[in-house]
Amino acid sequence: MTVSTRNNAPALGTAQGIWLVAEREIGSKLRSKAFVISTAILFVGALALVLWGGFSAANATGTPVAVTTDATQFVANAQGLDVTEVADRAEAEALVSDGEVDAAIVADAGSPVGVAVIAESDVPTQLMLQLAVTPPVELLNPEEGNAAMGYVAAIGFGVVFLFAASMFGGTIAQSVVEEKQTRVVELLISAIPVRSLLAGKVIGNTVLAMAQILILAAIAIVGLTVTDQTALLQGLGGPIAWFAVFFLFGFILLASLFAAAASMVSRQEDIGSTTTPLTMLVMAPYFLVIFFFDNPLVLGIMSYVPFSAPVGMPMRLFLGEAQWWEPLLSLAILIATCVAAILVGARIYENSLLRMGGRVKLSEALAG
Repeated sequence: MTVSTRNNAPALGTAQGIWLVAEREIGSKLRSKAFVISTAILFVGALALVLWGGFSAANATGTPVAVTTDATQFVANAQGLDVTEVADRAEAEALVSDGEVDAAIVADAGSPVGVAVIAESDVPTQLMLQLAVTPPVELLNPEEGNAAMGYVAAIGFGVVFLFAASMFGGTIAQSVVEEKQTRVVELLISAIPVRSLLAGKVIGNTVLAMAQILILAAIAIVGLTVTDQTALLQGLGGPIAWFAVFFLFGFILLASLFAAAASMVSRQEDIGSTTTPLTMLVMAPYFLVIFFFDNPLVLGIMSYVPFSAPVGMPMRLFLGEAQWWEPLLSLAILIATCVAAILVGARIYENSLLRMGGRVKLSEALAG
């Protein structure tokens, strides 16, 4: 059965209607205890993780280091080091390779300061601060350190994208179906154009999602600053900024499609039948970036596919694998896809919203 309200002229203008719906969406989420509690847990967990990682990296208490006999003067006044004296450089490198010490300090005639630091994949930050001079650093296995940091970054970008997109996407879908079930939608579109209703829902949830992303970015910046991880902060600053930009358009794309998919059914229990493909599109980047974070080919493809670009491109920027023009090209593709998704989603939403009863076929929703 189709209920028509086209004879009723909207009482509000487009901008007014969009803002009214967006305000309603934001207000309903902020009044929801479940949303507030889950968001608070997310922020507290993120802060705890950043602080724990930062302090762990900066904590040099009892840091085991090997020092050659001709380099002991460089650590004479150092504190918090568990020093093991060795005869020569070869013995120091062996201890580092075996994992018995975190780093080695050796005399080096070729160094401007007469000493060098040897480590496996990274150097304890506090160790460098303890030295009276800043010596050159030699890494025996630099790829291992890059891989570890890449894995951490992959989890971070993947989890944030999955959590925000799935949570808000599901919320939009439930809201659309709830309004259809209770017939509230008939009252809404008697005062607000259908497309304004869709736009308001997307904008309202986008504002909340972006607020979460920006707060998480602020938490990361504050946490790394407090724990004196400025080097890591400098490496993450650009990718985080790009992630926020890509997430904005990626979320609008997904939110429009979630609302359109939900409008094709009239019962909460039927939501999964139309939104499952979108849920898979949200989950795919999370698993791909974790399993293939060190695969340049897969990351390269992900960075140009609109649904995975918000995760793939920031990862490539973090790893230093992307040229300066690549994020601009990827963003242009994402924006173009976003516009197309909004147009298609709006058509489906407009043609399906007032159809009650069974599921609306996609062909019918597109045909109108």
